[in-house]
Amino acid sequence: MADKEQETRSPASGGRSVQSVEIGGRLLNLLAQAQQPMMLRDLAVGAELTPGQTHAYLTSFRKLDLVEQDAASGRYRLGPFALMLGLARLRGSDPYRLAAEQVARLAEQLNLMVAITVWGTHGPTIVLVQESSNYIHANVRPGGMFTVTGTATGKVFAAWLPRKLVEPVIAEEMQAVQKGWSDVGALSGTALDREIDKVRQDGIAATTDLPVPGISALSAPVFNHSGHLQLAITVIGPTPKIDVSLQGGHAAALLAFTRRLSEQLGYIANP
Repeated sequence: MADKEQETRSPASGGRSVQSVEIGGRLLNLLAQAQQPMMLRDLAVGAELTPGQTHAYLTSFRKLDLVEQDAASGRYRLGPFALMLGLARLRGSDPYRLAAEQVARLAEQLNLMVAITVWGTHGPTIVLVQESSNYIHANVRPGGMFTVTGTATGKVFAAWLPRKLVEPVIAEEMQAVQKGWSDVGALSGTALDREIDKVRQDGIAATTDLPVPGISALSAPVFNHSGHLQLAITVIGPTPKIDVSLQGGHAAALLAFTRRLSEQLGYIANP
């Protein structure tokens, strides 16, 4: 029979779990989140263990090279095998696949359309659209484009991509507006720069009734382990059905979603 103190049934998965592994995982998580090596007593407090229990776990982890101890200070940090595990996880991480597997739940939760967008040759390019029952009369489809100057999605890319990538697209959009080929340029010049700065500060972009009257949107970035923008997640809906206030429930849900995706890609936000 399995040790009842060490083996439990996980309510979430319905399967058996090993309690000692989960406890050890708490210690590894503390070290992963720490900005510097940690003292044993701080690890014990954070993991809700006694110092003796903590020392026993750390001894085992040191044998596996999951943890190493600084000889001078006695503090602990993650070891080389932990680095190998992290790199293996990153090599297997596909931002699009991770997002595509999860957007259906976000669309269902908010009852809004959700679009995944990447930066393509000619600007923000839609790669996946998850519909909702709140149908919108707009041409949002895979392979389609969002403008930089007139959409929430475009402003996300303008806020976090290098300017040398974004500026040529902005220039093309402004030329199209000036020549009367398009009316998508909602902002330009200093006004656009201010808006991009605000998006970068807020961590999210919003548009109301733009570029299509009656349709509004929120968009937020997803980063990888290097802090580089990988894609944007945008929720879109009829203006009366979507709350575009940055303190509202839709913005909070979107940010929670994109932050979770970024964490899955190894991104650690600045404290």
